[in-house]
Amino acid sequence: MLRMTLALGAFAALLGAGGVALAAYASHAAGGELARTAAQFLMLHGAALLGVVGAARAANAAVARALLLAGAGLGLGTLVFAADLQARAFGGDRLFAMAAPLGGSLMILGWLALAAAFVYGVVRAPKP
Repeated sequence: MLRMTLALGAFAALLGAGGVALAAYASHAAGGELARTAAQFLMLHGAALLGVVGAARAANAAVARALLLAGAGLGLGTLVFAADLQARAFGGDRLFAMAAPLGGSLMILGWLALAAAFVYGVVRAPKP
């Protein structure tokens, strides 16, 4: 479980770094609003995933597994969504057909899965 937690933490940090780099590049290039939006999604979701990693480290194995799986879906969705926006901002074309809706849907499902995983943790938590 530790390996999965560290992998998601590294992925989260890379999302954050990518967001900062993209924001800097967008301010000097003609990326416009699409690039700024992609940068914001990368940074905000990267930070959120670091919170998921912390929660997973404190949870029992079953809850940690659920949190990490939901977090991985959220991270993948963020990456696909932001990559599509970046491709349109700087390349003028989509990453692939329906990439942004797919990434956005994965992000929504990831957030809902996180909510479910946290509720699962509340139900499974030992009674005081």
